[in-house]
Amino acid sequence: MINSNINQKGSDAAPQLPAFLTALGQRLPAYPGSLLCVAALNLVLRPQLPDDVRNSLLGRHMRVRVSDAGVAFDFSWNGSCFTARRAGGVPDLEIGACVADMVALARRQQDPDTLFFARRLTMEGDTELGLLVKNTLDAMDMPLTEVGKQAVLRLLKFLPQPNGGAVR
Repeated sequence: MINSNINQKGSDAAPQLPAFLTALGQRLPAYPGSLLCVAALNLVLRPQLPDDVRNSLLGRHMRVRVSDAGVAFDFSWNGSCFTARRAGGVPDLEIGACVADMVALARRQQDPDTLFFARRLTMEGDTELGLLVKNTLDAMDMPLTEVGKQAVLRLLKFLPQPNGGAVR
């Protein structure tokens, strides 16, 4: 089991969100955020997942916690897509970091191992599942932000335009 609780107030800590935003995030209901999270995961990650990874994720309860935003997103893989879960229970894997570190990871500006050993990234739960997720993300050819941008552009091609045409 991986279990690393962190204190992100060290000298090399990433910038944190203002306290009022954290307080706001803690007051928001969790499930709508999880729905948005899985929409993004399905748009960006689902097409990239190899079959063996899909099989390993099947039914596993995962949580992404954004520490300084005061939010957590619970989800699982149902065999064909990510689905939102109601908050509660102990997830098989919880990954946590502040907003700045999450963005840096998505852009590949920070290495997850570096953040983990600096106690700025937490992974709690199933060690094998944590390594599977990390290695799957590392194997992607481009940063998640670029994959996401391309996915959004593909999606926009199917939306109707005011002039009756599609985005080209």
